[in-house]
Amino acid sequence: MAWDDTVSKVWMNGEMIDWEDANIHAFSHVVHYGTSVFEGIRAYENDKGSCVFRLEDHIKRLFDSAKIYKIDMPYTEEEVCNATIETIKENNFKSCYIRPIAFRGYGELGVNPLNCPVDVMIGAWEWGAYLGDEVMKVGADVGVSSWRKPAPDTLPTMAKAAANYMNSQLAKIEAINHGYSEAIMLDYQGQVAEGSGENIFIVEDETIYTPPLSSSILKGITRDSVMKIAKFLGYDVVEEGISRERLYLADEIFFTGTAAEVTPIKSIDGRTIGIGKRGPITEKLQTTFFEVVENKALDIYEWLTYF
Repeated sequence: MAWDDTVSKVWMNGEMIDWEDANIHAFSHVVHYGTSVFEGIRAYENDKGSCVFRLEDHIKRLFDSAKIYKIDMPYTEEEVCNATIETIKENNFKSCYIRPIAFRGYGELGVNPLNCPVDVMIGAWEWGAYLGDEVMKVGADVGVSSWRKPAPDTLPTMAKAAANYMNSQLAKIEAINHGYSEAIMLDYQGQVAEGSGENIFIVEDETIYTPPLSSSILKGITRDSVMKIAKFLGYDVVEEGISRERLYLADEIFFTGTAAEVTPIKSIDGRTIGIGKRGPITEKLQTTFFEVVENKALDIYEWLTYF
């Protein structure tokens, strides 16, 4: 993050405050039990101005996550959308990463969260390529983690909740310790699920495959965007279970996510994937994705909210 706390502003519970004042009590429920839901959103600058990518879809997912965890949001979706734009403007960002988060604040301790207030905060900062600019071209070296995604009757993986990411942290730490930049996680059945913070796609004989929602994955908004782009470009996109060994034999593999955007993978567990760098279909999808956000291609799905 490149965050200058001397000038940055944070939207918190309906007020714009200084970054250094965006504090919570040490006994807030979220600190002790991880009771928060959040979103990652990107804003892009292009020749038409600055825009947020799929703003309403992200905020809807935030509210869906809150509903799953019975977190009653004190604002409407429209109010949080407007507050997101306000936060970007207040910080004079042209392009940035945005983090809306709703969490259980200070009330009482104990597993029961229902007597704790719900606080909402929105921050923004300038953030480049998640795994590095060079990786966007040559691809990432990743490893399959020994840590698996939880079964559907343990934690609701469709909720983008902070507690869920303790699982992702274990996989990410393991990957870094093994010299990889990212991890691939398997689901509770041993099938491919997703990265520690990204969805995953593989390419076999010019057909694109991705794990289904039943593989304990997040319902990714960039995932959905890339699926729509791929179909528009004439590719078949199949959601099905993917075994680990299919990763090693795939022609191409790539991650998608708000932070990762479209990131190619060049090796897994020390095995070269395809040609050992960004493949042609990955490059085409990546290029088309950026053409949309950079206003070089028609925004046919109306994904961009200008401000």
